[in-house]
Amino acid sequence: MRMLVVEDEVAVADSIRTALIRDGWAVDVVHDGLEALEWAATYPYDLVVLDLVLPGMHGFEVCRKLRDSGVTAAVLMLTALDEVEQRVAGLDSGADDYLTKPFSMSELMARTRALRRRAVGERHPLIRVGDLELDPTRLSVLRGGSPIRVTAREYSLLEFLARHPDQVFSQDQLIDNVWDADYSGGSNVVEVFIRSLRRKVDDGRRDGRIETIRGAGYRLRS
Repeated sequence: MRMLVVEDEVAVADSIRTALIRDGWAVDVVHDGLEALEWAATYPYDLVVLDLVLPGMHGFEVCRKLRDSGVTAAVLMLTALDEVEQRVAGLDSGADDYLTKPFSMSELMARTRALRRRAVGERHPLIRVGDLELDPTRLSVLRGGSPIRVTAREYSLLEFLARHPDQVFSQDQLIDNVWDADYSGGSNVVEVFIRSLRRKVDDGRRDGRIETIRGAGYRLRS
């Protein structure tokens, strides 16, 4: 899942990015409202963490412009002002949740996980595809009830495929959705991660879930 963090305080932005990467997100960071609009128009974000006080454009205006342009990503608004009027204005501008500074990283991560579940209409956090079960709150994977150890990036790739069972995605589509803009690895990165996941998830089974569609991409079979 891919996130855009809009925060003008570099140290705060870096702390948020580091924490959320550990939580399985691909995270891009920008420092003003105009940049946020440009990036959100370019990449398919699932969540935007948006500071309220930004240079160039206020967070309320950024949020309204995101919604007016058709961006459906969940928006978590951050502010140092703990006033009811500010929270109401933020929610009315199109935000989905509100977090007052200073905040704990554990609360921020819990709120982003809740918004991620809400965005796909889940009442229950578990994702099931056949005998494969993923828990986004713990970044855990089970197949047939047996735990499978995966890295955070492997989990993100598998979760994206599991949220779209039987759909074929090209390497470029997977990179856009699972990796952040700072990614500078080789062109075979998706192939490498798919090979690792197939070894862990399918483990030589005849009923392999992860399938390569020659010339098209990859899918998770239901």
